[in-house]
Amino acid sequence: MAKYRKLGRTSSQRKALLRNQVTNLLYHGKIRTTETKAGEIRKIAESLIAMAVREKDNFETVTVTAKVPQKDADGKRVKKVENGKKVTVYTEVQKEIKKDLPSRLHARRQMNKVFYPVTEVPAEAKGRKANTKTVDMAAKMFDEIAPKYADRNGGYTRIIKIGQRKGDGAMEVLIELV
Repeated sequence: MAKYRKLGRTSSQRKALLRNQVTNLLYHGKIRTTETKAGEIRKIAESLIAMAVREKDNFETVTVTAKVPQKDADGKRVKKVENGKKVTVYTEVQKEIKKDLPSRLHARRQMNKVFYPVTEVPAEAKGRKANTKTVDMAAKMFDEIAPKYADRNGGYTRIIKIGQRKGDGAMEVLIELV
């Protein structure tokens, strides 16, 4: 009994394909692919979700003091002159941050080995380039996906058969998060 399907690709191509598909499945919630690929994607995605569910509450909240530059009405930094030099004025702010415990940190690093970086681009054309932002997929797993499946023991994905693809006749399926 084999551990995985080869999918007619070299190991590096197969790994890249599965990483891409898993990242897209967990970012968008559902993807359309072939039946054999969906079976392989399901294995990886379910193990990542199980890891996130196991470690979702494994952090401590820490209060830290941060220096934040003051800004004027236009959003520019406020500067004052000290000893003939312009110096930015800072204020100290108390912030609460989540500090991962070692097991959650390990889980985060294991997830980041699988996920590709995701960049969110706004739909409207104005400010499209400037307003792009990167999505932290591991944080999304812990904060959004894991609480949804906290009371569930496995079976986080569903595979629905669509039919045969027109070009090559491969069975197409929709794999989605339950």
